Amino acid sequence: MIFIHNEGITDPSINLALEEYALRNFDGATNYLLFYINEPSIIIGRNQNTLEEINHEYIEEHDIHVVRRRSGGGAVYHDLGNLNFSFMTRYEHGNLHNFKKFTDPVIRVLNDMGVEGELSGRNDIVVNGRKISGNAQFSTGKRMLSHGTLLLDSDLDEVTNALNVKMSKIQSKGHKSIRSRVANINEFLDEPLSIEEFRELLLKGLYRDRDEFETYHLTEQEWEDVHALRDERYSNWDWNYGKSPKFNIQRNRRFDIGEIDLRLDVEKGYIENLKIYGDFFGKEPVEELADQFVGLRYHPDDLEQALASVDVQDYFGDLPQDEFLNLLYGADE
Repeated sequence: MIFIHNEGITDPSINLALEEYALRNFDGATNYLLFYINEPSIIIGRNQNTLEEINHEYIEEHDIHVVRRRSGGGAVYHDLGNLNFSFMTRYEHGNLHNFKKFTDPVIRVLNDMGVEGELSGRNDIVVNGRKISGNAQFSTGKRMLSHGTLLLDSDLDEVTNALNVKMSKIQSKGHKSIRSRVANINEFLDEPLSIEEFRELLLKGLYRDRDEFETYHLTEQEWEDVHALRDERYSNWDWNYGKSPKFNIQRNRRFDIGEIDLRLDVEKGYIENLKIYGDFFGKEPVEELADQFVGLRYHPDDLEQALASVDVQDYFGDLPQDEFLNLLYGADE
């Protein structure tokens, strides 16, 4: 495994561009590890409606970055007290959605520090029931990444200030506030660490049982390519916010795989537009699925027929076909 040095950059749009660039362009037979620390920012999941996830006035007032990532899952808050890690490997069917494979090495290092972490739910690392890390994944088909946060010394009040936390998510976890569910790793250490000290301890721990590892520094041309990708995608308003049209039908439900939020424009009984939002994880982009319904009658027979040739698990993970059809048209819960 080769460690990619990000040269201390804290701009989230560049770091996310670097992550995608490395995934798509570096040696496909080699595993890579990337660390990065971001300035205060909200990182939006690939399938989410940005305007409904953020406290827009607050982030404008406090100059907080808003950047959409390529992976699914929910919105997260980053700041200089949070360390992000990213494992990049060859895509294998058994690895996608297998968060345990990629979080176990991190948890082992935390345990060695005296922090008793464990994987909980779909994709969280928790200590004493409090979340210190959220994780997400993305696949290009040949390659995949599994990345996550590690809250060391973040301003946890900013999590609720910057994000609009949906009641469905709070209620589904049985807690009254997001602030009570998250914690900083420093809270569980005898002596608090700086983010730089924590980064070095984690890096050494992840390579503890390996031969001397290689650190890779990008060439000047590679950095130019990373900045070009940043300009094309991660600093682009259309990518980060997109157009948020008004919809005349909204259907929303929380499943074991996450929340799915459907917005439909139906004109004279036909679907003119369908947008799918949520914090689920899927291999394929949900836009491909949504496009298959445009132009159809908004009728269960037509919708069921369109779904007959589709495997919804490619888009949402382990979700039965009939449950998605029921959300699309069935009785509200």
